[in-house]
Amino acid sequence: MDFEKRVQELGIDIPDHRLSSAQETKKFSAKPFHIVGSLLLLGGHVPQYPDGRVLYPGRLGDDVTVEQGYEAARLAGLNCLAGIRLALGDLNRVRCIVRSLNFVKCTPDFEQVSEVANGATDLFRDVFGEEYGVGARATVGVASLSSNMCFENWLTVEVS
Repeated sequence: MDFEKRVQELGIDIPDHRLSSAQETKKFSAKPFHIVGSLLLLGGHVPQYPDGRVLYPGRLGDDVTVEQGYEAARLAGLNCLAGIRLALGDLNRVRCIVRSLNFVKCTPDFEQVSEVANGATDLFRDVFGEEYGVGARATVGVASLSSNMCFENWLTVEVS
């Protein structure tokens, strides 16, 4: 399957992380990705635009709605797709999404963390299809995320 063509058909605009990832590497002692054998491990991707603006900063159950959280998770998912391109050159080297680990910053009584995480994992399904785009998933509610982000995603991808 041609995943790059699928992205075009869906009208999805994936940001170019070649410059922004170089900047992030200078700020944090971490790499944006690491490849081990046939696995691509993406570092945390968040709902942040290339210009640095954060989509829906805050906390679910407090100042961010489930719908806004879903949109934020989708932007984090777009940034994951950009991270895959950065690591591999294009999306067609993806064999499948292995695992998505999602963090939702929320109040202690907020229980809709999975609905929020769907924003990212629905995107992966749409781009890579049911067979290749739906992997194992865990979603955890947390008290804090860097820079007041409401969502963060770690992704493991099998690659060719």
